[in-house]
Amino acid sequence: MPCSHRYIITVHHPHCPLNYYYPLASLHNFSSSAVLSMASPHSSALLCLLFLVLFGATRGARLNHPRDSIIRLPTEEEDGEEAGTRWAVLVAGSSGYGNYRHQADVCHAYQLLKKGGLKEENIVVFMYDDIAMNEMNPRPGVIINHPKGEDVYAGVPKDYTGKHVTTENLYAVLLGDKSAVKGGSGKVVNSTSEDRIFLYYSDHGGPGVLGMPNMPYLYAMEFMEVLKKKHAANSYKEMVLYIEACESGSIFEGIMPKDLNIYVTTASNAQESSFGFYCPGMDPPPPPEYITCLGDLYSIAWLEDSETHNLKKETIKDQYQAVKDRTSNFNTYNIGSHVMEYGNTSIRAEKLYLYQGFDPANVNLPPNVLRPDTPVGVINQRDADLLFLWHMYKNADNGSEKKSQVLKQITETERHRIHLDGSIELIGVLLYGPKEGSTLLNAVRAPGLPLVDDWQCLKSMVRVFETHCGSLTQYGMKHMRAFANICNNGVSQASMEEACGAACSANDLTEWHPSIRGYSA
Repeated sequence: MPCSHRYIITVHHPHCPLNYYYPLASLHNFSSSAVLSMASPHSSALLCLLFLVLFGATRGARLNHPRDSIIRLPTEEEDGEEAGTRWAVLVAGSSGYGNYRHQADVCHAYQLLKKGGLKEENIVVFMYDDIAMNEMNPRPGVIINHPKGEDVYAGVPKDYTGKHVTTENLYAVLLGDKSAVKGGSGKVVNSTSEDRIFLYYSDHGGPGVLGMPNMPYLYAMEFMEVLKKKHAANSYKEMVLYIEACESGSIFEGIMPKDLNIYVTTASNAQESSFGFYCPGMDPPPPPEYITCLGDLYSIAWLEDSETHNLKKETIKDQYQAVKDRTSNFNTYNIGSHVMEYGNTSIRAEKLYLYQGFDPANVNLPPNVLRPDTPVGVINQRDADLLFLWHMYKNADNGSEKKSQVLKQITETERHRIHLDGSIELIGVLLYGPKEGSTLLNAVRAPGLPLVDDWQCLKSMVRVFETHCGSLTQYGMKHMRAFANICNNGVSQASMEEACGAACSANDLTEWHPSIRGYSA
């Protein structure tokens, strides 16, 4: 069998420094490491030419195969970890112009990976695709993710859009199961044991759940079962997940194994919000014609870090630390969040290019440079939609029908929020009494413990609540911890039915009923 090992022929000369990586079988009578040198500077050009001709002639046409023989400068390293294919799955889990930032984040991520050399056939994109051509978009057909940024929408593949952006399709794509995909391009992660996978998600979340524009939501334990199944199939080498959402740490806290060869970072811990960024009225603001946030703090942190550094030098750990500092808003956690990490942390030592690729234009950039530690203006993700509606209202002409419609929308949104908060509080009183209700519903488990012991119970309690009290919406996802604690305290479904019926019987749920909006569980 031919030998695949490569020896290194090194030419030492100030005018012709190079390393020549050469397959052993082609070296014939040369020793395992030959060192050629000439003392005379006048012979440098001849030496280089002689070297290339001598060894090139032994290979002939096979020099066209860069993996067989490569000429490198001494400062360049051989990519010893390049075996296999890079895959990426990018998910924007929301819809609506008020959630502009999530699709902008994902489109930006696609452009970054494409410049890094990932092939379109290996990048799967989930986004509702209702932003670029939205009537409220001041730049039709264009999406930006930075106040002075370029269009990030052009060229992004429409793999799964509209009604096809579902948890069911996401799971099928990750597992490489084309037969289980419903609609869309049919593209799946058909990876092998030598491949690496990068998954990036941006949207709203809540304790134990991630949002999707089509119901149901993604529940942590079901997602974990998909990851375990992917690992059991031996269909990837390593996987890195970046998750942008409120309480995103709760998706992994207490349930993420360390032996799946998966490394995860999240925008927030298990009990705090994540934040919108580049928002109107804040510093730095978007262009004046925009009335919605352009991005999210954690997402912008990793994206802008990746595109301004040499990813063949920067490690995953380097980026984690840089993103952690910036997402904390430089230790002002009341307007920032705690970036967390889970899973196999040994993967942190690897270079970022193994997952995000490498843009040759960044070859001379440093591996990592700290940004100015100046706090910036951000907004709680759950309030970003109200900020958007308020700017719509402010910009509408006085006395216009549009102004009246937006005011009605703001009023209905705020009323439903008050209804959700009040209903949960009353259910706690009915189940545990006025003294213990709020305390028990909002209790946070010790670090390292999962949100809930019985995930099926959690989904059942959510369905009971939505049947009687209406859709949780992206705002109400924050109450998932209350339902988890109801399960952890052993409340029966019958008792929950009774409490929800009493708490919400007087409310008109016409617009918010799950028969219209769908069940989130």
